[in-house]
Amino acid sequence: MLQKRNISSNSDDDKQKDKPKPPPMLMSFTPVLYPSLMLCIKNWILTKFIIQPYLDTDFRMKDFNNGAKQALVIVASYLSKGDFQSLKGLVTDDAIAEIKGNFPSLTVQDREDLRVNLTDIGTTIPYQIGIIFDDSNQKRFAEITVTYHIIKGMEDMKVPGKVKPEHIQKNIRICNYRFIREYTKGIQSDWIINRLGHFKLCHF
Repeated sequence: MLQKRNISSNSDDDKQKDKPKPPPMLMSFTPVLYPSLMLCIKNWILTKFIIQPYLDTDFRMKDFNNGAKQALVIVASYLSKGDFQSLKGLVTDDAIAEIKGNFPSLTVQDREDLRVNLTDIGTTIPYQIGIIFDDSNQKRFAEITVTYHIIKGMEDMKVPGKVKPEHIQKNIRICNYRFIREYTKGIQSDWIINRLGHFKLCHF
C-alpha cells in the first residue's frame, strides 16, 4: 500500500511538472471556469424582478451577451498591443492602472495570446449578477461577471485533420470580464469593465 501511494504521488508530481507555467495575471481575479446552477437561478430572478422592472425596462440578456462579446474582442485587442489610452471609456481608470502595472511582466507571446477573434468565442455566460444599492448617496449599480469559453483557431478545427487533437486543449482559453453600470436616477451611463482576467485551461 505504501508503495502504491508513492507511485501515485510521483505521478501527480510529474503531471504538475508537465503543466505550463501560467503568465502573470493582469489583475487580481479568481478565475471562474464554469457556470453555477444556483447562480443561474439567482441571475434570472434579479433580471426579471429587479433589473427589468426597476432599473432598465429595455434590458435583455441576449443583447447584453452580444455586446459583451464585442467588448471582449475590442478590449483584448487593445490589451495585446498595450494600448491603454484606447481602453479609456471601456475599462475603469482603476482597472487600467492595475493592468498597466502588471503588463510589463508579460512576454511577447503572453501579450499575443490576449488577442481574441469573434469567431473563436464558443460560449458567453453571465456567471453572476449583482445589484448594488448605496443608500448613503442614493446610487444604484448593476454588475455582471461574464465567463467566456474560447478556442483559438476554432474555424480551422472545422476542417477535418487540420488541427491535431492534442493541440485543442492548449488552445482553450477562459476569459472573465466584470461589467458595471450605474442606474442612479438622472444619470446616463454605459456598461464599463472594472475587472478582467485571461486564462488558459491547461494551467488548471
